[in-house]
Amino acid sequence: MLLFGALVLLDWGLLRLTVVRAGWWAALAVLLLIILTPPRVSAANGGLDSRGLVTHSWVRTDRLVTVRVSQGVSPRLILTDTSGARLILDPRCLVANPLLWHQLDQGARQSAEQGTLRCGIPVLEQLGRRIDVEMCRGILRNSALE
Repeated sequence: MLLFGALVLLDWGLLRLTVVRAGWWAALAVLLLIILTPPRVSAANGGLDSRGLVTHSWVRTDRLVTVRVSQGVSPRLILTDTSGARLILDPRCLVANPLLWHQLDQGARQSAEQGTLRCGIPVLEQLGRRIDVEMCRGILRNSALE
């Protein structure tokens, strides 16, 4: 909303502000808010939940079928469970919150034991190593041993 206020004040100061232009500025501010607001990821009842401003996804971690990493500018972890539900999240979210990683790891282990997790065990192992390294770095940094 700060962006909207700045754009309207700028237009008003240049004496070009109209109702139509204010509407366009408001639409731009709302669009940027939707695009730039990261989803909130939480763990509950054997699953991971992701809520954005306009989206909601939930996947059972104990019934995973596939775990993939999308390649691109910003890699995303794509989780799919037996019911076909799909959750896309940023791996940095798991690195920043070890409790979410623990929920995913425990559920993935259960899925592997049950035989439902057919694709993605190496991806999870690599992510686990990355999280372990980041946690060790954080502990060393906080204890001034690094």
